[in-house]
Amino acid sequence: MTQWEKNDRKIIVKTTIIDEISSAVANSMTSTNIHKVALDSISPHIAILDGDGYIIETNRAWQEFGRANGLGAKSDCLGLNYLDVCLKSSEGPDDGPAVVAQAIRKVMAGEIEEFFMNYPCHSPDQEHWFALRIVRFREPGTNKVVLTHENITPLIRVQQSLAGKEKQVREQAEKLEENNIALKVLLQHREEDRQQLEANVLKNVRELILPYLAKLLDSGLKGRERTMVEIIQERLTEIISPFLNRFSSLHEFLTPQEIQVANMVREGRTSKEIAEVLMISVSGVDFHRKQIRKKLQLSSSGRNLRSYLLSLQ
Repeated sequence: MTQWEKNDRKIIVKTTIIDEISSAVANSMTSTNIHKVALDSISPHIAILDGDGYIIETNRAWQEFGRANGLGAKSDCLGLNYLDVCLKSSEGPDDGPAVVAQAIRKVMAGEIEEFFMNYPCHSPDQEHWFALRIVRFREPGTNKVVLTHENITPLIRVQQSLAGKEKQVREQAEKLEENNIALKVLLQHREEDRQQLEANVLKNVRELILPYLAKLLDSGLKGRERTMVEIIQERLTEIISPFLNRFSSLHEFLTPQEIQVANMVREGRTSKEIAEVLMISVSGVDFHRKQIRKKLQLSSSGRNLRSYLLSLQ
């Protein structure tokens, strides 16, 4: 026999052995074993209860949790009556263990399809939260139930963190709102002070300065003196002209009836309509219009009175 033939024979023998091992493994992996492996492969703590509430099966996660909490050899909890444990742990008919026991009975009796709740399960040195789900065991003619306890501690901690941040954001938003209100009040006061200052300047210039300048010009001043007075009059008019940009500033130097006329002119009413409303003559309205134009320095400008009044803020 050549060396190549010897090598081929070894390969055939090894392949046969591997096939036999695979076949044996496949034959040993029955349906029950597959389900058990699947049950042990998932992270939730799972227990199956019979119709009387006794634990007849648990998965590896349940058993590891039991060992970690001091159950030792009893970590699988097989033969333990879960309903009795709930009732012994209960301090009242409405607390968590009592509610769970009642839910188990309702699922067993087919009154509800499933039950779900979150609950805390804290140790002396650490906080934990679990999600409990109770469903019927999908087996004809039985009232077994399946309990799953899912560790949701990371999710709860994320929710708590988000809630804390949401509270911080809400508190910051409230502070910003308070600051905005305070700022608005401050700005409003500043605007009122500015308007009051403008009104005082406007009133003093128009009532205490410009009339005397007009008298000087009417007194027969000539040459250099007249020119200087006219320059002063023009500069003062330029100073107060920005203060006339608001319609409300007209109240500072117009008479009450002139204000009424100005309002109706601004609305587009004719002299006849204004005369009927105020119960005066049309010539009286025209007189008020001339006085308004004069006080607004429009006498020689040729500008339309209504257009000017509309341009005021």
